[in-house]
Amino acid sequence: MERVAPPSSKELIARTRPFAVQDVARSGWNLAATYAALAAAVTLAVAAPWWPLRVVGGVLEALVLIRAFILFHDAMHGALLPSSRWAKVLFQVQGILTLTPARIWNDTHNHHHANTARIAADSAGTFATWTTEQWRKASGWQRLGYAVERHPVTILFGYVTAFLISLCLVPFVKDPKRYWTSGLALGVHVALSVALWVFFGPAVYLFAFVGPLLLAYALGTYLFYSQHNFDEVRILPEGQWTHADAALEASSYLRCGKVMAWFTGNIGYHHVHHLNPRIPFYRLPEAMAAIPELQNPHVTTLSPRDIVHCLRLNLWEPSLGRMVRYRDANVRAWAARADVPPRSAVSSEGHAVS
Repeated sequence: MERVAPPSSKELIARTRPFAVQDVARSGWNLAATYAALAAAVTLAVAAPWWPLRVVGGVLEALVLIRAFILFHDAMHGALLPSSRWAKVLFQVQGILTLTPARIWNDTHNHHHANTARIAADSAGTFATWTTEQWRKASGWQRLGYAVERHPVTILFGYVTAFLISLCLVPFVKDPKRYWTSGLALGVHVALSVALWVFFGPAVYLFAFVGPLLLAYALGTYLFYSQHNFDEVRILPEGQWTHADAALEASSYLRCGKVMAWFTGNIGYHHVHHLNPRIPFYRLPEAMAAIPELQNPHVTTLSPRDIVHCLRLNLWEPSLGRMVRYRDANVRAWAARADVPPRSAVSSEGHAVS
């Protein structure tokens, strides 16, 4: 049989455009349902008479916050209610309250979409990824900064590291005129924290505010990290980079059940989203089902085993075409100096490091 050539990047993107059309009623319903679920979860976390129910309310609040963030994220891409003035105001307010001011979010996230899987690009809006050669040439302080940025503890406390610091404090300090909304978000957040503690007590502050935020932002930061940091990720040389390849080869598909897909706003269809970010979140499964080239993605899950494995992938090794651990880079450097074939070294996961 004659082999059919794969579509070009432009052709593949063009085939996604019919799905980048929203249903206004469906968008409005999803927005109303999400905010109603959030209000119900907050009420349970605040007013439940039994503390275990308040914990349940806080966990549900954290999960719904992730979904609410995905709606904000879609709106910033112009995929959700782009012509609605009231929706624009609503999402601007949501961004302030959830530590994702629209200005800094758009600046960094658009950069991320334009530079996914580009080693040479600035890492603004994403987690930096170095090659093993960059790691070996870096100074001790540079290595420390890289390791801290990608450390599991940094991801676990994404509420502080990614949101309070990276999206609010740092941009406001660097450019207060452009990123004044980041300063506003920080100020509002501090004021809310103090008010909740003083007027409602530490229990409400813990169960309905800081606890859900810690959980939501830990999971959200991990999702963002893992969707471009997985075992089968491919980072192409600059001359071979295309938008479609970056979407399909450097963005994963998170396989999860329908309940978790609802809470995460279908962000697990990340390869489809990166191919065309103007597709509303509720049409991502439809696009994947209709386009054959999107049906063989790199799959990740939220199983403990996959999470641990993902967090152990630290550096890109071009000669292997895969991510490796820090110690694998050191093994390869030692083998090269000793003139030992590096294929003799094997990583802890059983993969040859060459």
